[in-house]
Amino acid sequence: MTKTAVDPFNYAREIVGKDPMATYLGIKVEEVRKEYARCSLVIKPQYLNALDRAHGISVYAVADQAFAVACCSGGYKGIALSFTINFTRGAVEGEKIVAEATPLFTGRKVSLWKIQVTGKGGKLIASCEGFAYHKD
Repeated sequence: MTKTAVDPFNYAREIVGKDPMATYLGIKVEEVRKEYARCSLVIKPQYLNALDRAHGISVYAVADQAFAVACCSGGYKGIALSFTINFTRGAVEGEKIVAEATPLFTGRKVSLWKIQVTGKGGKLIASCEGFAYHKD
């Protein structure tokens, strides 16, 4: 595999973590270490669904961002092959939601990740799994 950068944490935080969509949505990278990332998003009024809860796409976005940053924090480019999400509760306007990604399996070419999204009081909002390909 080809290394992405001399400093993989900086690459994950500054390049992957500040991609155009994440920046547009206001997703913040709070912590990066080897094979770990924590990202957050404050739910804005425009992120709500018809029931005044965070739209699934906003929860998915912060989870996917944590997944991407964590995948690249080991020094290799990770590309999502699949992502599953199970919602357990809603988040409300103004609530800060946090996604944490950790590996379940890391191989030479693929990896499997667990991503948990929590809200106020650490309550689980969504549980996810991401499967990534390690690009040469």
